[in-house]
Amino acid sequence: MATDYDTPRKTDDDVDNDSIEELKARRSDKVTSSVDIEDFDGAESLELPGADLSNEELAVRVLPKQADEFTCMSCFLVHHRSQLAREKNGQPICRDCD
Repeated sequence: MATDYDTPRKTDDDVDNDSIEELKARRSDKVTSSVDIEDFDGAESLELPGADLSNEELAVRVLPKQADEFTCMSCFLVHHRSQLAREKNGQPICRDCD
């Protein structure tokens, strides 16, 4: 919570003289400033407008693995031969997984 250090501080006499209404207002300010955890749980099921992609088709041409490429046996991604770090038990491993 931000504190304004330039405001004059209240003494004990000032605190005792606070009105009931002022004390209730302070209490309600503290309650409204707390974070409600349940609001974050509901965000997972929130559907954004225009986010329905069920009728969309992906139009990408998939090429087969080329002669100068290999499949890493750790991450299972296809890499160029220049990314080959080593072979473990005869299986190629890329630089990222090494």
